[in-house]
Amino acid sequence: MRIYNTLTNQKEEFVPIEPGKVGIYVCGPTVYNFFHIGNARPFVVFDTLRRYFKYRGYEVKFVQNFTDVDDKIIKRAKEEGITAPEVSEKYIKEYYDDAAALNVIKADVHPKVSEHIPDIIDFVQTLIDKGYAYEADGDVYYSTRKFPEYGKLSGQRIDDLESGARIAIGEVKKDPLDFALWKARKEPDEIAWESPWGMGRPGWHIECSTMSRKHLGKTIDIHGGGQDLQFPHHENEIAQSEACNGVPFARYWMHNGYITVDGEKMSKSLGNFFTVRDIRKEYSGDFIRFFLLSGQYRNPINFSDTEMKSVKTGYDRIVTAAETLEFLTKNGKDGMQAGEEQKLEALGQYKEKFIEAMDDDLNTASAIAAIFEMVSEINLDVKDGASKEFAQGALARLHELTDVLGILQQKDDGAIGEDIQALIDERQAARKAKNWARADEIRNQLAAMGYTLKDTPQGVQVIRNN
Repeated sequence: MRIYNTLTNQKEEFVPIEPGKVGIYVCGPTVYNFFHIGNARPFVVFDTLRRYFKYRGYEVKFVQNFTDVDDKIIKRAKEEGITAPEVSEKYIKEYYDDAAALNVIKADVHPKVSEHIPDIIDFVQTLIDKGYAYEADGDVYYSTRKFPEYGKLSGQRIDDLESGARIAIGEVKKDPLDFALWKARKEPDEIAWESPWGMGRPGWHIECSTMSRKHLGKTIDIHGGGQDLQFPHHENEIAQSEACNGVPFARYWMHNGYITVDGEKMSKSLGNFFTVRDIRKEYSGDFIRFFLLSGQYRNPINFSDTEMKSVKTGYDRIVTAAETLEFLTKNGKDGMQAGEEQKLEALGQYKEKFIEAMDDDLNTASAIAAIFEMVSEINLDVKDGASKEFAQGALARLHELTDVLGILQQKDDGAIGEDIQALIDERQAARKAKNWARADEIRNQLAAMGYTLKDTPQGVQVIRNN
């Protein structure tokens, strides 16, 4: 497998630290609100990366943190009249709800900042002892200029950064480029912990350095996140971790591209800010995931109603093919028919194309194209019916690939309500009596209710419109 390494700006063959094992750390949400479609992209992308490594036989340890100590959480707590921990716990639960809808598997470890305060304090103290950090009035700052390689991930130069840097009111750092590792408590009711520098709380950047080391070691295989985190967050993580530990922080850095809304950057001020919770009111989580994987992860995706509808046409083709195969596993002919074994074997070529695409820097767009080709082939194979055995085999081959992408995961029991079944039976009776007008009327009525009827030699196939 080749991965585009942001650190080197090129695709590189993936070679794990320990053969057959891979450790992945992905920056998780700051839990003060529902997450939006832009947040959802890295959750889905790196969940897919994890799934693919497992599919290829790797033992994966996947860590994604919760930032449950933050200025935004404190602000939300004041707005809602509850404590900061109550805010974070509330939105952690909401995260799990939306993530499950997107078929995102829970991480092996979901570390919280609040549960790692002693580790963070030890980490900060080590940086002070090594001369990379200093205390000032209860705050602790990292001396950015002390780390010669600062900027190697983002391509930023210290001299260029200096021209636009400033020290904000209330800050007592020595250099505008220095950043906070520990923040002194500003108000009596503000969440804080005891430390060698007084009551306070961690800065944002130090948490990931500390938690990734604790759960994955000093050097990790892959660190992932959104493109917006490349600078300064990930740059600062490198500076902290490598200064503290004396070894490279991460061997591969992966960053997904932005999501625009109707061609513009998503922001609350523009009124084009969409949470996954809101989008789920119109689209299934399974489809939202498919949409987020429809482009190669490093490329930007434009979120719009037009784009969603366009992508959904392809998604529905895959769903319908799966439903047709499920129908045939119950209603098809018994025993493999002539030529079906060869047809089933021929579907293997699409698995090869799928793997080739995914091996090329997790190119889900090309992987989906391979699934579309498989679906077209399956549709030809079953247009005149098929055996139960062929349908079962083809369905297994289709699900083998869609499972890697985490789509077609949400299945109902296939049961149809009594009212729907009564209409289907009435239509069948009308067709038998050659009352075509009534049969068409019922078909249209069912279509309006979200059901498409497909007359096949094996009987009536009922397709729920997605």
